[in-house]
Amino acid sequence: MAGGGNRRGLVFGVLVGLLALVGVYLTLADTGDLGQSRADPAGVSRTVPEPPVRVTEEPSRPAATASDAPFDVYSYLPMTKQELSAAADYARRFTAEYGTYDHREDPVAHGDRLRGYATAEFADVLVRARTAAAFVEANRADEVVSAGSATVKEIRQVQSSSVVFVVACTERITSKGGPRDRTDEYAVTLIPVGDGWRVHDLQPADAGQEGDDQITGAGG
Repeated sequence: MAGGGNRRGLVFGVLVGLLALVGVYLTLADTGDLGQSRADPAGVSRTVPEPPVRVTEEPSRPAATASDAPFDVYSYLPMTKQELSAAADYARRFTAEYGTYDHREDPVAHGDRLRGYATAEFADVLVRARTAAAFVEANRADEVVSAGSATVKEIRQVQSSSVVFVVACTERITSKGGPRDRTDEYAVTLIPVGDGWRVHDLQPADAGQEGDDQITGAGG
């Protein structure tokens, strides 16, 4: 009986020792795994975050403000104030005349009045437009009488050799069809001739074709 007890004690001691060894092994294994997890895995590169992009701020810009110093815009133009004023008045008077016509009047007489405002080349274009059979016959059939007036709206272009005005022409019309008003805008090109001005072109303002020596539409 004593021998059996000794054997059981020996077996128990061996089991205790084995359990202790297993515990130590597991502890060492966990510690190794933890250390390996802190290191980069084999064959895998570490992604390094890129530095933030530096945004360059827009430099401050000076504001456009009017100064108190006198500013003469005419000193920057190829014509004086008096010359531009005279040209504008000439364009206005011509355009008003262009919008004034009467079915009882000789078309040639109306054409001759317009001829006095124009260059020699453009005068022929004006006369042909106002004496065209279609224009004259339509006005006579409807007994059209038009009283024209004009207003200069803007300066479209200024050069040393020409100036272009946008002129609004209002025709106050009486006819068989009843009274009516019609307003058209024209680009009127003037060129200096001697001490004065002459009309070199007349176009609808939205055509934007100065100097073509043509009239696209005779009005009326």
